[in-house]
Amino acid sequence: MLATAPVDAPNETARPSVGPTGNVRWKICALLFFAAMINYVDRAVFGILKPKLMTELNWNEETFANVTASFTFAYALGYGFAGRAMDLLGVRVGYALCVAAWSAAAMGNGLVRTALGFSFMRGALGLAEGGNFPAAIKSVSQWFPKRERALATGIFNSGSSVGALVAPMMVPWITENYGWPAAFYATGFLGFIWLVFWWKWYEAPERHPSVSASELAYIQSDPIDPPQAISWLELLRHRQVWAFIVGMSLSSPIWWFYLYWAAGFLYERFGFDLKNIGPPLVVIYVSADVGSIAGGWLSGWLLKRGWSLNAARKITLLVCALCVVPVFGAALVTNGWIAVGLIALAAAAHQGFSANLYTLVSDMAPRKVVSSIVGLGGMAAGFVGMGFQIGTGYVLEHWKSGYLAILGVASVSYLVNVLIIHLLVPRLEPMRIDSAA
Repeated sequence: MLATAPVDAPNETARPSVGPTGNVRWKICALLFFAAMINYVDRAVFGILKPKLMTELNWNEETFANVTASFTFAYALGYGFAGRAMDLLGVRVGYALCVAAWSAAAMGNGLVRTALGFSFMRGALGLAEGGNFPAAIKSVSQWFPKRERALATGIFNSGSSVGALVAPMMVPWITENYGWPAAFYATGFLGFIWLVFWWKWYEAPERHPSVSASELAYIQSDPIDPPQAISWLELLRHRQVWAFIVGMSLSSPIWWFYLYWAAGFLYERFGFDLKNIGPPLVVIYVSADVGSIAGGWLSGWLLKRGWSLNAARKITLLVCALCVVPVFGAALVTNGWIAVGLIALAAAAHQGFSANLYTLVSDMAPRKVVSSIVGLGGMAAGFVGMGFQIGTGYVLEHWKSGYLAILGVASVSYLVNVLIIHLLVPRLEPMRIDSAA
């Protein structure tokens, strides 16, 4: 059986009397940051090329949405199974396999010309990219004590925003000079470069040759997790797991909407075409970077100020949720840059929310099952996101006020999310193996 025990004190673990010597854990965080960046570069290319692909390939909104949904469906499957695979294979091998596979699939997008071909390639990309966050969150749980995990998660998670930022700076130039297939080839190749550094530098902290004894003691200063394995069925019996599943399902589809439809929205409503879409997207995703790091920093700062873990995480989630509320106004304003600002605020808030949501898993779950729980949450979010994307295509194709309806849903989704998380886990409680089991 799994038993629960309260963990509401800000200093839930004993701290070493002397600070750690060495910062290898932050170098590992940098590797995770660049992986997340490349993950989102490969993902964002399709959304940036939306107006060009729809024109050249004669697609409508529903066709684009269905191709996007094929990625999300496969991503959901990949997320779930990759989470379990990371717990079984280990991060070093599992992450390397995922990055190699998604990089090859990303380059393969440049070879196809039909909606069916894109659906296949986007599906292959999604299946492999599903391993990114389960692997990264598991790495953070292995390399950082609880008091640093939200910040570490915020830093690596900001890589997704940087990726979505780098893509609009690369893709239009490559497309204008070499054609849109070259954009897929160039961005997909980045993953193979990352693999060289990953294989050379990554190892578990207890086996890493550069980790000092004091840094290892600091990393492992939290209570030791029990060694028993936990099945998926057993995980699903616990409200802590459902809190994360709900959290992902109500937030990730909104973020994916920004990723895939922001460029199209700004083009259709305000005339930002492929040549001048870069600056608006830069504003949105720089803001998202700031939000990711700020959200991770805020909950850590509250903990240092004496707040309980429960209060620090949930107040940060609430602050982020409130910052999303004005985003519906982007569909009502007449000035394009005001719309960009509202979307940028919402994107920043999402990333801060996401950093703390991911951290809840390592707050409450044994390290051995962190990837599995993240995988379950991502899989659920992927299936919800697939339905949301298909619905988005229908709404935009047939409703005059389609963007207002979708952004209205985005405005309230995070507040509902925080409420449900609090109802499921009124106090953050860790899942522990009962010694009598």
